Amino acid sequence: MDNQVLVALGLSLVGGLSTSLGALLVVVSNAPNLKMLGLLQGFAAGLMLSISFLDLAHNAINSIGFLKGNLWFFAGVIFFAIIANFIPEPTLAPSSDVKSKKKTNGHAKGKDIMKKHRRQVMYSGIITAIGISLHNFPEGMAVFLGSIKGLRVGLNLALAIALHNIPEGVAVALPVYFATQSKWQAFKLASLSGLAEPLGVIIVAYLFPSSLNPEILEGLLGAVGGVMAFLTLHEMLPLAFDYAGQKQAVKAVFFGMAFMSASLYFLEISLPADMSL
Repeated sequence: MDNQVLVALGLSLVGGLSTSLGALLVVVSNAPNLKMLGLLQGFAAGLMLSISFLDLAHNAINSIGFLKGNLWFFAGVIFFAIIANFIPEPTLAPSSDVKSKKKTNGHAKGKDIMKKHRRQVMYSGIITAIGISLHNFPEGMAVFLGSIKGLRVGLNLALAIALHNIPEGVAVALPVYFATQSKWQAFKLASLSGLAEPLGVIIVAYLFPSSLNPEILEGLLGAVGGVMAFLTLHEMLPLAFDYAGQKQAVKAVFFGMAFMSASLYFLEISLPADMSL
């Protein structure tokens, strides 16, 4: 059993550290302009919505039924809506206003608005990191279960997850880099979100009882989907609209959703018939 856990840990690290590879792509490139940031925020919102609706909520409804799956999903929405009321939010001026504000109210006022922009973007980056960590967690469990079935299954699954984690690393690192101007902070936060995968292996191997009710686990993952959907629509999408414009941002959202759906499909076909993510 210990050898299987070590193999699963190694394989999940391959998947998890590919978020660092995505972060590295951000770090070695030049700092993005606001429109590019908005487009990538839209893309990240698409990733999150696809994970939420087409993966976590969909699986919960299939596993525990339409009513229970929806109840868990909306419990997650309500839970985080209540939490969001207590999170202080900086007021956000649209990016098109920044230059005009600088001219009318002076350079100091313009700098103050840009600081608020950076705070809002940083908040969005942290939200993305949390959402992707929660998504990576069951992927780590899947790698563990796959590697128990055989090294080939575990390796195929880890490589498929690694490929689909690269854009997730970009989605976390980019807003953090823009907000902090620190390559190290961007790289660090993206890498930490990827480490949720080996953590999933450790928890499923050692901490969860073997008698854990699968209905409750599916329900909790459905609730995570609700949390992620709320975060995306409440925080990331308005930011994408502000920076890239509504039409361009919506295109980026659907591109992100299509990319993640294709990625989830390739993950699914890499699994054996009697196992699913």
